[in-house]
Amino acid sequence: MVPSFRKFVGMVLLVTFVVVYALTAMVIGDLKLQQASNLVRFIYFGVAGLIWVIPAGAIIWWMEKGGKNRT
Repeated sequence: MVPSFRKFVGMVLLVTFVVVYALTAMVIGDLKLQQASNLVRFIYFGVAGLIWVIPAGAIIWWMEKGGKNRT
């Protein structure tokens, strides 16, 4: 795949993933943790706010993987 096209596809995937992930995490946190204590909600949103980095890093790694010239 051409590196510029790979970066375009990766950028679209990354933006789509982050938006869908954020909305999903907010809905789950709001619906499932209504009766939970503030500490539990704080921990959930803290962990959910950091976990997106792992798949985003994988997408960025895939975007950059094909960009190097191989000689």
